[in-house]
Amino acid sequence: MNKSYLIKPLLDGHYPTAVYGKGIYIYDDDNKQYIDGSSGAVTASIGHAVPEIIEAMIKQARKISFVYRSQFTTEEAEMLAKKLSDIKFIKDGGYCSFFVNSGSEATETAMKIAIQYWQEQGKQAKNKVISRWTSYHGITMGALSLSGHSERRRRFVSLLDDLPTIPAPYCYRCPFHESYPSCQLKCATELETAIQRTGAEHIAAFIAEPIIGAAGAVIIPPDGYYESIKEICDKYSILFIADEVMTGIGRTGKMLAMEHWGVQPDIITLGKGMSAGYTPIAATLVSEKVMEPIRQGSKVIMSGHTYSANPQSAAISLAVLEYIEKHNLVAKAEENGAYLLKELQKIAQHIPIIGDVRGKGLMIGVEFVKNYFSKFPFRKDLDLTNAIVTLARDKGLLIYPASAGIEGGAGDAIIISPPLTINKQEIDQLVRIFKETLDDIQNGFSLDDRYDSIS
Repeated sequence: MNKSYLIKPLLDGHYPTAVYGKGIYIYDDDNKQYIDGSSGAVTASIGHAVPEIIEAMIKQARKISFVYRSQFTTEEAEMLAKKLSDIKFIKDGGYCSFFVNSGSEATETAMKIAIQYWQEQGKQAKNKVISRWTSYHGITMGALSLSGHSERRRRFVSLLDDLPTIPAPYCYRCPFHESYPSCQLKCATELETAIQRTGAEHIAAFIAEPIIGAAGAVIIPPDGYYESIKEICDKYSILFIADEVMTGIGRTGKMLAMEHWGVQPDIITLGKGMSAGYTPIAATLVSEKVMEPIRQGSKVIMSGHTYSANPQSAAISLAVLEYIEKHNLVAKAEENGAYLLKELQKIAQHIPIIGDVRGKGLMIGVEFVKNYFSKFPFRKDLDLTNAIVTLARDKGLLIYPASAGIEGGAGDAIIISPPLTINKQEIDQLVRIFKETLDDIQNGFSLDDRYDSIS
């Protein structure tokens, strides 16, 4: 077929044709092997073509694949909701699940539920959900309004609400030009200032990614950050929404990333890891605290999609969760993630263009700089991130392009997030190809290609 009728990310871009996958590898139509070093979009967390998941797909398809949620419930959806509510870290919160099809939809649903929570108590003025800059919560208009991702907002800014209000906890490039712990967590206490400026009576909730993904290449907050955030939210009667679409279901070495800080959100969004890429499904988990006034009031959450809670996706997600549990993949993500981080930090000592390597579990970000000491980035027109991603792919390694977290979209970074099933031998193979890629990239850039200022 000479002409493609498929709209691709880059209309005139060249993309190899994936034919099949096995474990952490994907093979194209030339039978070339690629390490899925990013789990696609930090999604394929248990690898490809897992027999148990295929069997669960076929078994459910033979029973029933679709019912409409306003007409039926199903055993599969009920069991999945129960499974999620039994996650040890949040079990006492009595969380209920609203199933949707994508992370963006989960964010939209979380927004609506947070606002409705206050409406049911007669507080209609509390109708804003605020967020941080250097964040990404989805591509639908509501989710994009919450996203402080400058490059993804730019084309639609006239249609978006100005909801990002505070800077990210970006210690590598502290927005306050201070250092932890002498900074006294200004990145967290800034939330109180933002609330006071807007008025708590207008704010329903605050949303944040526990660890910032696409907008900042794995920005991890300092100790005490989320404890302070939750304290401020509680002080001003504002719900806290944790966007765990990328971090949830074992990715960071905990079932939920918020467990690293011991802070329970009022609402949680899940996505990618719920199905490990085997089916479209996501969820908004709602605590009993938030559910109670709705139960006592209208008894209806005003949200929903045609495919919400369909039994096919629910059965597949349930099989994925059981597979993760059976094979102890959360603990393996913690152990192998620490090994991968250490190996990447080793090569960073010999690759001057690596400015920072950061991560938890098997979610690791690498930020590139022209000058290690000044942290000055490469010129944007050099498109370094794309050059690294493309060359790595040509060498047989898939990595995820990300923003570095610098305001305005400057800087270059990638995310390395292989399936949780990866072993140390496969990690060594991944690291070797990544180092070869950076050696070639570094040798291809002269000092004249770089610059010494963000401005």
